Parts: sequence; structure tokens; C-alpha cells
Amino acid sequence: MTGTVSKLAAPRPAAPPRPPAALRSAALAFAPSARGVRVSLAGRARSPIIAMASAKEGNGAPTKKTRLHDLYELQGLSPWYDNLCRPVTDLLPLIASGVRGVTSNPTIFQKAISSSSAYDEQFKQLISSGKDAESAYWELVIKDIQDACKLFEPIYDETDGADGYVSVEVSPRLANDTQGTVEAAKWLHKVVNRPNVYIKIPATAECVPSIREVISNGISVNVTLIFSIARYEAVIDAYLDGLEASGLSDLSRVTSVASFFVSRVDSLIDKMLEKIGTPEALALRGKAAVAQAKLANQLYQKKFSGPRWEALAKKGAKKQRLLWASTGVKNPAYPDTLYVDSLIGPDTVNTMPDQALQAFIDHGTVSRTVDANVSEAEGVYSALEKLGINWDEVGKQLELEGVDSFKKSFDSLLVSLQEKGNTLKTANV
Repeated sequence: MTGTVSKLAAPRPAAPPRPPAALRSAALAFAPSARGVRVSLAGRARSPIIAMASAKEGNGAPTKKTRLHDLYELQGLSPWYDNLCRPVTDLLPLIASGVRGVTSNPTIFQKAISSSSAYDEQFKQLISSGKDAESAYWELVIKDIQDACKLFEPIYDETDGADGYVSVEVSPRLANDTQGTVEAAKWLHKVVNRPNVYIKIPATAECVPSIREVISNGISVNVTLIFSIARYEAVIDAYLDGLEASGLSDLSRVTSVASFFVSRVDSLIDKMLEKIGTPEALALRGKAAVAQAKLANQLYQKKFSGPRWEALAKKGAKKQRLLWASTGVKNPAYPDTLYVDSLIGPDTVNTMPDQALQAFIDHGTVSRTVDANVSEAEGVYSALEKLGINWDEVGKQLELEGVDSFKKSFDSLLVSLQEKGNTLKTANV
């Protein structure tokens, strides 16, 4: 890649980008099928989300209500969508089917921008105006985030700021840069300029202090790439410390989610168990991720209670909700709703990629499970330790892999944008 890269991996904040053009109205098509209601956008090329009705009207016709609505209304879990691309109005039928927020990451944007022509016109304008590839990248991303925030604003307003968030991540190149992450988070918060944006910060050792500082500045944060209970506790403490250090008398508008990754844990530990190869080890396959997640929920209950939390709650502080991430099932031998069905409970979020979302709408089970069979989860966790599996080492490896994956996606996209920009400049000579 040619050219220099700024420390923030973002254009310098001279002035916020122009506000997005008014969102065009979407044509929603509800085509009844034998299995439920097929929700799609007219002309949409990608596979439609199938919204299975969980209730029927008196005449037997399917309603628009889905299991996603039931998750929130009956169990207090907010279903979010782990994807974002243009046209952003593709989110409208998902919102109608019960989606209450959106998460994005560098890999999601790499796929969106590199595989779609929807970004070409804005990119050409940016390059023609003298922007470099990296500055152009951030303006493309910021427009998507702003437009998505507008769609979810009604949910944000209806819940008094408890839901309806859209997440955007700081550059993955800053995963080991404490102060660089703080500056990037402040910059993103300023230029997106929406009340319902979450700035995503990775839970690396170097960025845990960044989380505290960003929260203390009154900026809401989605803490991502959490793979172990020890690191999760450090993240909770950073949130509480940040609230206390903010000096704000009203803490109600500073919120956070802690994105605890699930399926990747099973992917790694299952390989370890297969290498051990004993019947005892093999019997534990597919159980590690949910067990650890349930214990994380127990820690959440403990940390967000007692005198320290009560003092913050009196100032309007909201609990840092657990967000279950990486919930797409990677092993076809496991049920395709495993990482949704097994972790349902109040004050939680589950961000689902397309397949997991479709599967749950179609045949998921809406039942409180996150605090069921906790003793069994403790037994699985301990049994894995006895087999020689070190949970902290698992967390460190998965964190390194996660950061590296996002860096590769980010770098790959910038290279392709640089090449596209050079081509456009040559064509205009």
C-alpha cells in the first residue's frame, strides 16, 4: 500500500462530514409462504429474511410478529443484527421483524464496500475532491452509520436511550494503542454526531484503560472482542471507573454493552478436546462457549449490584449489558440456534448474522435459559480446566486472532480502495 497512514487511521477532524441525504423510502414486500411471512425489499438481491409468525390473527393469516419480538417482550433480550451495507434501508424490514440495533466491524465493511457498487459514486466524489483512500473509507463508513442511526432513532427514543444503537469500530490498527484509541473514539463520536451510536473499542489489555477514559468523557461504548471472564471483569471495572470519573450528575445517557464472544470459543476448544481424544474430552465438545457465557452472566449479576452500583444507579447510570457476539454456529453438527437459544435472559443483547437470525425466526425457542443449569456450566468449566485447558490462554489466543482478522480486513480494503482511487485518477488525466 502506498502513501502514509495516520496514527488514528482516520482523516483529521477538520470538520464533520456533511449530513447524509434524506433516506429514500423503502418498498416492503410481504409475500406469504407455506412456512410464514417472507420479508424482503423489492428488488433486493440477497437472500430475504424469513419472518416466521409466532402468533396468528383470527382468520388464520400470519401476522408480522416474530420470535424476535417475543425475545424482547417476553424475555427482555434485545435482538440486534450483525451486518450493515448499502442500501441501509434494507434494515427496514428487519426492524419490522423485531431487530432493535446493529453492529458492524472492519470485516463487515470490507465485504460491503468491496462487493457492492453502491459505494462507487460517493467514493469517486471523495477521490475527485482530493481525499486519500483512508479518508474516503471513513467517510463511506460514517455515512452508513449515520443513516442507520436515523432508522433506529425511534427505538432509542421509545426506550429512553436503552436500545436502538448502531456500533462503529475504531481502527483495528489501534488495538494496542491506548491513547490512539481514546483519540479515535472521540473523533468518531464527534463526526458521527448521533445520540444512538456506540463506539466499539476492543477489550485488549492496552485498550481497557481507553474504555475507562472514553466513558468518563460521556461517550457510549460497545466493548468488543471479549473472550474470557477475567478480561470481562476488567471491562466492567473500566465502565464503573469511567462513570465515577465522569463527574456527571446525570449518567443516564452514557451507556455501554460488553460484547462477549461465543462460537469462536467452541471452535478453538473443540480442537483441543479432539487432540486430547479421551471419551471424557470428546463428551465436552460444544459445551465450553455456553458454559463460560453463563458464568459471565453470573459475574454481571454480582458486579451490577451492591453499594457501589447503587450509588451510580441513583445518578441514572444504566447497567453495561452483556451482548452475545459471534453467535453464528460454525460447526454444522450443532443446532443452528445454539448460541441464541442457550443464552436468553433479561437485560442482554444478542447480535446475530444473517443465518442465525433467519434460523431463530424460523425455529428458535423463546425461553429463559441464561441463568438455568448454572451448576452444570460450572462443572463444564472446571472439567475443561482439569483436562489442561487454560481459559486465560484460550482468551488471549482468540483475542489475537480476532484483532489480526480485523486488521487484515481493514488493510485489504484500504489497498483495494487505493488501487481503485489510482485508476480513477489515471482515467481523469
